[in-house]
Amino acid sequence: MGVLDMKKQLPIALSNRHIHLSQEHLDILFGEGYELTKLRDLSQPGQYACEEKVDVVGPKNTIKGVRILGPVRSSTQFELSVADAFTLGVKPVIRNSGDIKGTPGAKLVGPKGEVELEEGLIVAARHIHMHTKDAEEFGVKDKDIVSIKVDGDRGLIFNNVLVRVSDSFQLEMHVDIEEGNAAGVKNGDLVELIK
Repeated sequence: MGVLDMKKQLPIALSNRHIHLSQEHLDILFGEGYELTKLRDLSQPGQYACEEKVDVVGPKNTIKGVRILGPVRSSTQFELSVADAFTLGVKPVIRNSGDIKGTPGAKLVGPKGEVELEEGLIVAARHIHMHTKDAEEFGVKDKDIVSIKVDGDRGLIFNNVLVRVSDSFQLEMHVDIEEGNAAGVKNGDLVELIK
């Protein structure tokens, strides 16, 4: 058994602001029947960054050129940092992906139209994507809440980290860019699950 196995280490990835669109909103913003253009694959299988971007207009300010991630989803969701929320003039709400009920909204502006979101702006809760086999090896299950230790000059412990398990996931912890910068980590650095 190697050190990697004994320490329960996993890679971390920093997530910058991005938006997931429903097909309905994609059609309004870019034109009827529009299909997203893949720019590059992301670490999670089937997920990709798109060429397309939109502007997000809040009560105080606008954030221009927010990248869309594909594929399209059942509902539109904008994932931002706490600083982004303050920039827009909305209250930051930390949520798990997909849990958008009662969250702030904003206006999305695309090349062909605009969408007024009633809800959908979240600061994504820190979480770990795990394949079923990884979950077995780490001794955790879907929806467990764990703690993660980061070593280094700015070492810290992330508490309240949600474990998400699926056969379609690749092992990786996701934090937003602000949390990653605070911990002094970069994409691919190893962190330790300490439960």
